[in-house]
Amino acid sequence: MTSNPVHQGIDLRVFARYRGDFTEEADVVVVGSGPGGAVVAHGLVEKGLRVVLVEEGPPIPPADFEFDGGMSMARTMREGGLRTTRGTVMPTMQAIALGGGSLVNSAICVRAPEFVLDRWSRDYELNKTTRTELDPHYDAVGAFLGISPTPEDVQGARNLLFRDGCDALGYSSEPIARNVRGCRGSGECFTGCRSRAKQSMDISYVHEALEAGACVLTSARVENVLASGHRVSGVEGHVVEPFTGRPRYRFRVNAKVVVLAAGCMATPVLLQKSGGLANRSGQVGENLRFHPGVAAMGTFPDRVDPQFGATQGYQSLEFIKRGFKLETLWAPPTIFAVRLPGSGMAFKERLGDLPYSAVWDAIGSCNRSVGRVRARFRGNDPKLSWKLHPEDVGLLMEALYRLAEIFFAAGAHTVLPGVSGLPEEMHTLEAADVLRTHEVPASSLVLGGNHAFCSTRMHGDPRRGVVDESGRCHDFENLYVADTGIFPECPSVNPMWTGMALAHRTAGCIADRI
Repeated sequence: MTSNPVHQGIDLRVFARYRGDFTEEADVVVVGSGPGGAVVAHGLVEKGLRVVLVEEGPPIPPADFEFDGGMSMARTMREGGLRTTRGTVMPTMQAIALGGGSLVNSAICVRAPEFVLDRWSRDYELNKTTRTELDPHYDAVGAFLGISPTPEDVQGARNLLFRDGCDALGYSSEPIARNVRGCRGSGECFTGCRSRAKQSMDISYVHEALEAGACVLTSARVENVLASGHRVSGVEGHVVEPFTGRPRYRFRVNAKVVVLAAGCMATPVLLQKSGGLANRSGQVGENLRFHPGVAAMGTFPDRVDPQFGATQGYQSLEFIKRGFKLETLWAPPTIFAVRLPGSGMAFKERLGDLPYSAVWDAIGSCNRSVGRVRARFRGNDPKLSWKLHPEDVGLLMEALYRLAEIFFAAGAHTVLPGVSGLPEEMHTLEAADVLRTHEVPASSLVLGGNHAFCSTRMHGDPRRGVVDESGRCHDFENLYVADTGIFPECPSVNPMWTGMALAHRTAGCIADRI
């Protein structure tokens, strides 16, 4: 096998620089460069350990960002952004790029509510996963990334109208805390922050890990975890061509510790394809949960110019214990256009309303709605099955009603709820009452579910979970998981900060044991 060329100063490998098969040696190999993997890699290299971070996707610099939503998804998302669940059909997007989902998410950072973590601790035998235990880890991540509330001067009308509507109704609301420094309110989080204000993992934790001596392999797909007895010894796979996935050279990383942070979908598939590893409990790939989301559009008498302002700058936790969170939203118009009703001239008129409109969404903590992740016979994309529980349909319909209520309180004259079988437009709150009184099937909702959890869940009982509180697999002495698959249930709020806090704890546990 041949050695691999290295960038001078830092060890970042990109597709064009691979020349043949190769092997690396490490104390720790981390699979996945998203929020979980990046935090673990940085934490361990800072402890002086030899760390190899492996990422299937390529680095995508700002010059290569695509502002067109469809083109952007085709380049940055798995299955071109067209991945869906079976059972209840719902799109779910996972990134494939250096930095993972942090490159294309809205940078939302919310600590899991205390009542959620208390339930996790009680129901899943997790004595050290309370807010009191996790707050130091939240604090460390927050300080590193500069997490702070979105300032008013970059909110834009779309976000401030949400605040005004909540104020008029007496509902609590607040600026969303985000991992950004110097946000300009360009609303381009979804397609990549061209100003690089968003502190995505590629320019924060991964960059610092590289500076500290980590080796980062991009365009490198891990296909097998090497194991013998109760220990793992590394990973192997192929260098793959960016955007096509065509395999080229083989690689192997030998390591004392393996950390899987490939994501809630990819980690269980990798374990399944590695001979069914870490599955004495039978829980690998089970318990799949989402935060299914619904959205409504409101149109106002005056221009809103929704393209200006932080992508998601305001939220309301008023109904969090009821089971849903409300927030503002923006994405490229081409993404919203496919959700608009009508055709021909009517459709063009709706597009003409966009400068006067805002889109707000709700995510549901739908723990009753459960699915599973399974490896396919060929390929590495998962087979996802999931079904929205009838009670959760009602929960999301109630959330849509609350969004309509806030729209009308903020001065909107028209609300488009996006529910098949109900009126396309609503012009009064009384007309919107049908959202909470009319029963509809799950297929009537336009859903999206990009927050995914629980496919390798934590549990204090090895018979009922895949990993313990440190993220270590119950079946192996030196195999860890550090992504949102380890969540035992939905966190009720956006998961990134909680995932990073848990990863920060995992890094400390590994450093103490290695």
